[in-house]
Amino acid sequence: MTSAVKPVDVLTVVSPCTLKIDFVSDVVCPWCAIGLAALELAIARLGNAVTVAITFQPFELNPQLPREGEDATEHLMRKYGMPLAQVEANREAIRARGAALGFVFRMDRRSRVVNTFDAHRLLHWAALEGHQCVLKHALLKAYFSDGSDVSDHATLVRLATAAGLDATRAQAVLASDAYAVEVRAQERFYTEQGIRAVPSVIVNQRHLIQGGQPVETFEAALRKIASAG
Repeated sequence: MTSAVKPVDVLTVVSPCTLKIDFVSDVVCPWCAIGLAALELAIARLGNAVTVAITFQPFELNPQLPREGEDATEHLMRKYGMPLAQVEANREAIRARGAALGFVFRMDRRSRVVNTFDAHRLLHWAALEGHQCVLKHALLKAYFSDGSDVSDHATLVRLATAAGLDATRAQAVLASDAYAVEVRAQERFYTEQGIRAVPSVIVNQRHLIQGGQPVETFEAALRKIASAG
């Protein structure tokens, strides 16, 4: 994996190509929601010049949390050593960034930070069924816009069903340890590759773009990578 791609001036993609993107993220990471929204807008700007295939890879911000989680405000203040005023200021900045990209953050509804391992197991299964992207969007909206508990199995089954997945199979996955080994292996892989923060956008297994970058930054980086073949 190479170092982060730097923004460049406008480049022209001279021929269609396929970019494989691994989007390493967590479903309770606000900057992951921002980064995904910006990335998708950047991809739309590329038009038909580039074909993009996105796979969502697991990363847990708080793997030590019990499934029921912790109070969100107390968690942020403790984890990052922030005073309450800074927590609220950061939330407003996130809300504004999201609004500019068409993503709705309702921080007043997000009362808890929860364990996301089961959500990642469900996303792994959804990828095998061809519904991963739809479920990823549903999970982000459920948590950040609706204030839903994305560690709750009934909530996860409801979201999976709405994403086009079989409810009975979703219940079976969650009730078992299905895909736990695979998700842990992917988490270890990206940690061993040096991923310590998310979102991390890895293009063609070589180029790394980190953070909730502006649309223009993602667009320029993708054009540069595509033009290089």
